[in-house]
Amino acid sequence: MQPSDKALVPFVSVDNMMRLIHHIGVERMIIEIATQIEDDFKRWESFDKTPRIPAHSPHGVIELMPTSDGEAYGFKYVNGHPKNTSEGLQTVTAFGLLADVYTGYPTLLTEMTMLTALRTAATSALVGKYLAPKNASTMAMIGNGAQSEFQCLAFKAMCGIDTVRLFDIDPAATAKCAANLQGTGLNVVSCRSAEEAIEGAQIITTCTADKKYATILTDNMVGPGVHINAIGGDCPGKTELHRDILLRSDIFVEYPEQTRIEGEIQALDPDHPVTEMWQVITGQAEGRRDDRQITLFDSVGFAIEDFSALRYVKRAIEGTEFFEPLDMLADPDDPRDLFGMLMRAK
Repeated sequence: MQPSDKALVPFVSVDNMMRLIHHIGVERMIIEIATQIEDDFKRWESFDKTPRIPAHSPHGVIELMPTSDGEAYGFKYVNGHPKNTSEGLQTVTAFGLLADVYTGYPTLLTEMTMLTALRTAATSALVGKYLAPKNASTMAMIGNGAQSEFQCLAFKAMCGIDTVRLFDIDPAATAKCAANLQGTGLNVVSCRSAEEAIEGAQIITTCTADKKYATILTDNMVGPGVHINAIGGDCPGKTELHRDILLRSDIFVEYPEQTRIEGEIQALDPDHPVTEMWQVITGQAEGRRDDRQITLFDSVGFAIEDFSALRYVKRAIEGTEFFEPLDMLADPDDPRDLFGMLMRAK
């Protein structure tokens, strides 16, 4: 039996996602995803919002990240297992689904390991556009794993940086990142310590993977006027910054109910003031005020960003060959005769 059109759901494999990215261009795709995220943040109040649903284990975490705007529903399945790299596996893998709220039928199924890397970088640079010092030209990239190149290219494309200063406790990771960024137009400086990496940097991005309370930046390392893009602390018991840095910074978050559980601010009192980024983007709250202010984006990733990325991909693949129809939904001639459909297929 051949599946009907109603049974078929567009599926974007890893191979097709990579083909789509090369077709569009990495930097252009980051910019376009960021634009979609910005548009969706402007209608923040129309979304269902809930902290992601985690299943923790001694080895890592598996999470579901759902949201809906009343017309479409989306979720992402994602894991975080820092020990995986020692076994030749990715720390983070993901896939996502978009569905029509009216029928409940899925409208897109896609890999999201690659897409999450793009949307994370897009979110970071979008926030940087609002919070980073004007005319920032140099970013320190501390943690040179799978996300690092995406972050560097996003800040180049959206915030105008021309120099990245790299550091990782594993020199091989820094060498990998530096090699991958050759020919991108960035001036790449490999550093031997975090202290060396932040010299002259107006933007500091921390993106480390260890699931522990870590101190990647100490208080004395952070001077006035910088923007800190802290994206490595993203689950309970996993942070990157010394508490005193938080106390000196104006802190911006995606969704406080989730960030207080998972972000850097888990180290602070539950009522410590933070500003939601959607309010900055809509002009309801102030972002960067002056040249001496320390701004801190305590980013843990939120479902609306994934929803935006899913919507972007759904549009981007229309009329292309960068997907395959997946026979995913049963579609009997009579909706009440599922058993009959089964028997006719014998």
